[in-house]
Amino acid sequence: MDVHGTVADGFEPVREAFARNFTALGDRGAAVTVYRDGHRVVDLWAGTRDVDGTEPWRRGTAQVVRSVSKGVTAAVALLLHQRGELDLDAPVGAHWPEFKAHGKERLLVRHILGHRAGLPVLDTPLTPEESLDPLRGPEAVAAQAPAWEPGTDHGYHALTYGWLVDGLVRRVTGGTGTGAWAAAEIARPLGLGLWLGLPPAEEAAGRAGRVGDLPDDPAPAAGPRLRPKRSISAAYKDPESLTRRAFAAISPAPDQNDPAYRAVAQPAANGVATADGLARVYAALIGEVDGVRLFTPATLAAARAEESTGPDRVLVVPTRFGLGYMLHGAASPLLGPGSFGHPGRGGSLGFADPESGIAFGYVTNGFRRSVTADPRPQALVGAMRAALAAR
Repeated sequence: MDVHGTVADGFEPVREAFARNFTALGDRGAAVTVYRDGHRVVDLWAGTRDVDGTEPWRRGTAQVVRSVSKGVTAAVALLLHQRGELDLDAPVGAHWPEFKAHGKERLLVRHILGHRAGLPVLDTPLTPEESLDPLRGPEAVAAQAPAWEPGTDHGYHALTYGWLVDGLVRRVTGGTGTGAWAAAEIARPLGLGLWLGLPPAEEAAGRAGRVGDLPDDPAPAAGPRLRPKRSISAAYKDPESLTRRAFAAISPAPDQNDPAYRAVAQPAANGVATADGLARVYAALIGEVDGVRLFTPATLAAARAEESTGPDRVLVVPTRFGLGYMLHGAASPLLGPGSFGHPGRGGSLGFADPESGIAFGYVTNGFRRSVTADPRPQALVGAMRAALAAR
């Protein structure tokens, strides 16, 4: 497997781990980019971007990154808070009156960001066609009764997280959706290859090789897998479990290669990004990149302050969340105790570690059935840890 791109002196272990992902862990098309202190130190890509394995992955190839999207969506909410437009400790209903239905009057904005809202499922899932209307998801979660008392426990809001945040964003901005706000206030100033809702011009470029495809059958890629615990396996198989229902809030599952699906922002699940786009946005959350810094120190501290920890009512395993971000822990072993970010089901990952100045982006089309335990990004993070220790 030919690996293309560059690494700065001292970061050669990342190149070696990236190459091993293809030879030993079944990767088929992927890219990884790392920034340190606002400067790019790793920029690698290899494999093919299409399902048939005939079109080469190029520098700048973008990919649907699934729940990695949540990290960008969280940044939108936190930047609105930073600007004084969104109060984290206010009831959601103060911004969004329709949301008060079914006893949700005391549900706070921070409960949504910390996956404590009790709204991971919809009693009536959206159809793929309904999900293309950007207002249907927010309307559905506003009308939904909580599965547990908000604020008392946490569970991963796999799809509903995006609609919850988007409903808030639309109300505090006077109607601008999360995707449009991120494009104007985050992606454009930083020159990112990153979208929540892929524009028509980028979709057209995608047909010419810009955007990679995901396999129709989400079967695990070749190579070793972590054996799931019995309780986790049972939760995914049980159609009545919160686990199955949370991931089926759109049912049947939409075609993620469908241009219509990619064009409408699903802020929890259908972001499209390059590895550089992910790494660059996280670099700007923790420091300055080409004159642009997104989070103030206070906002950065709030983003990675623990909001939720312990057994997750949806993912079953213990998880840790800050305000919209997964934190370093057993389920999400990021670079160090202070790092924060978000993985995506299938393998993609974006995160930052303020203590080391590292910002990381990895995108892949080699799908695996995991949210937090994918060995490919873990191998890259391990190599990054070794490279930093040797410097």
